[in-house]
Amino acid sequence: MKFNTKLIHGNYMENETGATNTPIYFSNAYKHESAEKLENIFKGTSMGYAYSRLTNPTITAFERRIASIEGGLAATAASSGMSAIYLAIMNVVESGDEIIASAGLFGGTYTLLRNLNSYGITVKFLEALDRESITNAITDKTKLVFGETIGNPKMDVLDLEEVSKVCKENNILFIVDSTVTTPYLIKPLEYGVDVVIHSTSKYINGTSNSIGGIIVDGGTEKLKSDRYLNFKQYAKMYGKMSFTGKLKATVGRDIGAAVSPLNSFFNLTGIETLALRMKEHCKNTLDVAEYLIESSKVSAVNYPLLKTSKYYELAKKYYIKGASGVITFRLGSKENCFKFINNLKFIANVTNIGDTKTLVIHPASTICAGNTIEEKEQMGVYEDLIRLSVGIEDVEDIIADIENGLNAI
Repeated sequence: MKFNTKLIHGNYMENETGATNTPIYFSNAYKHESAEKLENIFKGTSMGYAYSRLTNPTITAFERRIASIEGGLAATAASSGMSAIYLAIMNVVESGDEIIASAGLFGGTYTLLRNLNSYGITVKFLEALDRESITNAITDKTKLVFGETIGNPKMDVLDLEEVSKVCKENNILFIVDSTVTTPYLIKPLEYGVDVVIHSTSKYINGTSNSIGGIIVDGGTEKLKSDRYLNFKQYAKMYGKMSFTGKLKATVGRDIGAAVSPLNSFFNLTGIETLALRMKEHCKNTLDVAEYLIESSKVSAVNYPLLKTSKYYELAKKYYIKGASGVITFRLGSKENCFKFINNLKFIANVTNIGDTKTLVIHPASTICAGNTIEEKEQMGVYEDLIRLSVGIEDVEDIIADIENGLNAI
């Protein structure tokens, strides 16, 4: 199947009713024909359902669809993007371990990683994830490298091939958050990434009607090495799927961050139109970026496919179809940012991205409010920065509303 067909039919789970939509299984538990059958499910030697904190048929259908379009061996859904990040990382690390991460992460992710210090886990935040900086930061305690395909809201572009090579040479797991880009724009597993994460609340869902996250397992062989002794028994049991096997048997089961069947259904419905939506997001965003760069009231515009971006060459390499729908720009002061936001007509002041609707936020006072000034600067967040998630409305109307905001400054 090609990509657009996979969005609708990839790993489709047939149901006995013939319904064309995946049924929503509102059940928290499941009966079995024998005690032996349920025992085998709990032992992990047989497929099946026991309790919806662990898995559910609707959730399984969603996981299978995402695995199909990402080209992964398996996927594990979670209750939110943040819980997906937490589960994926805690599935790998133990007290005393180290993580190498990009400093240009989403504020909530940066805070999550920073707070791992209370578990005895050290995180080294690097200004740039490149060969030299990663190599210099690696020790025998390093368990993973973590980054975002395109940083939110820094808008920096991760060189997936280069970082993958360094991680492979040192036998270190490479985990990437691809929420901003989606599998329509890039499939990180094809560039050597080991695990891909999405907040499905964003572009995958597309309409802001549900929360969710997902972890896609590319089937790495790295976990068989002595660097990952905590995977030893799972590597024997599950082979290439040891990451998912351990995740579902340990931290995934223990934390219980299960996505609901209803949210899984909404995400399955949303993903069918992902390609159509992303085309419009990318087209509109480039038009908006080119408009903003000409405005005398805007001091800087950050979008990877602008020729003025320091990431332009990388963006051309990785993002042939477009660089997604998020853009940031600076207006000179926090006061100007608030005037801009308060004078918009239909562009909504919302803590989200990836909606069909155009959304705006002042990151420094909201999603990054809990970060220090130094951390904000590492993330590319300043008091005069605006983040815009460009929707799929007519671009002329989006630009006209942006003018409403700029005219108030």
